[in-house]
Amino acid sequence: MKNLKLSLILIALAFAPTLSSAFSFDSVIEIIEDALVWKSETIDVGEIPKGTPKEVTFEFTNNSQEAVLITHVKASCGCTATEYTKEPIAPGENGIVKAKYNAAKAGAFSKSVTVTTSDSEIKKTLRLKGVVVE
Repeated sequence: MKNLKLSLILIALAFAPTLSSAFSFDSVIEIIEDALVWKSETIDVGEIPKGTPKEVTFEFTNNSQEAVLITHVKASCGCTATEYTKEPIAPGENGIVKAKYNAAKAGAFSKSVTVTTSDSEIKKTLRLKGVVVE
């Protein structure tokens, strides 16, 4: 069994240079680069009073050559509501994702909103943080 594992590792190492030349770093960067350019991916709201909901707006621009559609937006918990641009965003146009935190509990918070778009399977995570004070 040890010989089989060692043989498989040696075979994988032998082919590694061939496989790595098939992919360039530039093509990998193009694949994972987002079509949407976000004005800010994290918004710190500072201190907010307990029981007073706080809404923030994440703005973005479609930097691609094709229209992009936000297909799904999910908040990290039920204490954060979301709203977003529902129609396709044309190249060069702007859109928004809103997050509204209910501020029901005192203390520091950091909530995330995950955005999925039609241009990529890679999800974008946006953050809303601050401190709820009594």
